[in-house]
Amino acid sequence: MNDKPRILIFTGDGKGKTTAAMGMVLRASSHGMRIKVVQFLKSDTGSGEITALQKLPGVEFVRRGLGFVPRRRDDPQFAEHRRVAEEGLVLAREAIRSEKFDLVIMDEICGAIAAGLLEEQEVVDLLSQAPAGLRLVLTGRHATNTLIELADTVTEMRCIKHGLQQGRAAQKGVEF
Repeated sequence: MNDKPRILIFTGDGKGKTTAAMGMVLRASSHGMRIKVVQFLKSDTGSGEITALQKLPGVEFVRRGLGFVPRRRDDPQFAEHRRVAEEGLVLAREAIRSEKFDLVIMDEICGAIAAGLLEEQEVVDLLSQAPAGLRLVLTGRHATNTLIELADTVTEMRCIKHGLQQGRAAQKGVEF
């Protein structure tokens, strides 16, 4: 069973996908593990969990996101979003192949695939080539069936009710 990497996915329309992945960073750091986090899509620099994890030993964090992706692929900004996401995939690939890390988090990579910024097959190929014993975490809405089949642990966060839908403003310590 240990001849393959461990692949976990946190997906769904509910809150907590990135937070679950960052909980794994906290746990891994406390065990002296080396962690690489590549964040796709997001551009917010004020996230409390990111600020905290950057202070943890053994953690390298890079953000490769420009925020909300234009819906139309002919929008001039779409190409820039795609370029930045592809940079993120290069960084994730380097981290996985380097064998310098025990845990590699690809935050919002499922959303990047769903938005058309990354090709699913490139991500599948990367996961298939990961060394045995490596822990890989993918997050984001709309995880594909192929990724779900490849993973050995998949958790779907489901939104039942959310304060933002009821007019509550995003709040420090809750949404960021």
